[in-house]
Amino acid sequence: MKPHAPPVFRTTCARGHPPTSLAALVHFLFRVLSLFPLPVLHALGWLLGWVSFLLSSRYRRRLLAHARLAHCPTRVIWASVGEAGKLVAELPRLWLGRPVRVGWEGAAHIESAQADGAGVLFLTPHLGCFEITAQAYAQRFGARHPMTVLFRPARQAALRELVAAARRRPGLHAAPTTLAGVKQLIKALKVGDAVGLLPDQVPPQGQGVWAPFFGRDAYTMTLSARLAQGGNTQVLLSWGERLSWGRGYLVHVRPFGPLDSDPAKAAGQINQAMETLVRECPAQYLWSYDRYKSPPPAR
Repeated sequence: MKPHAPPVFRTTCARGHPPTSLAALVHFLFRVLSLFPLPVLHALGWLLGWVSFLLSSRYRRRLLAHARLAHCPTRVIWASVGEAGKLVAELPRLWLGRPVRVGWEGAAHIESAQADGAGVLFLTPHLGCFEITAQAYAQRFGARHPMTVLFRPARQAALRELVAAARRRPGLHAAPTTLAGVKQLIKALKVGDAVGLLPDQVPPQGQGVWAPFFGRDAYTMTLSARLAQGGNTQVLLSWGERLSWGRGYLVHVRPFGPLDSDPAKAAGQINQAMETLVRECPAQYLWSYDRYKSPPPAR
């Protein structure tokens, strides 16, 4: 989930005049914040989450509506407000700072799939720190089997170069959200490498189907199901749990499958699997994400 720029800033960038001074300021702030200990960043993020919740009525209504749709208890909803802020505040450290502490639960499923020569398709919802799942894989397994993730450039010119540079690291490749990018994902799976997707990301019109998600129809990508059915591919569910008090992260890995041969039915299966992961730790799901919006037009 990428931050959204104010309308005036987006208009300026669209005219081809990126605000260089603003970009320099953003880079400087990220560099400074990347030096902060993770507990401090998470404390600042908790505050940021609550400020955003209190000041933005639209953000507040969406978060509450989605969390209540999943029948989250009040205490979980309040906890999710702070966790959403932590998601933003931890980015400077993850992108530019020293490595953070990461543990694994279920890494044997990855080792088993790779031992069989299978490509591994990781499906990760907007749960916990989804940035850390790719980084942790790249650090532990990427030397032999790199991971390729779909990458949509940041809309804000001030963030575009920063995000692209931060995600270029050993064992981790980025594929554009184009037909060429999809071919790159297919090629990676065929040679036994890994691919990472956020299957609860709303795809463009014509690239998904309507399927239930917490009891309400949501436009769901069929790409994940099609990739899973393309040969010797093992599908694994994964998410990065944000540990309390800035103690680091725990990457969870679960086996999944088989999927229905019908992409529409498979999309429903994947939504159900995402629900199961979210219910493991609903306080860390990004309830503010506009999961039920109409799909944007395809480019």
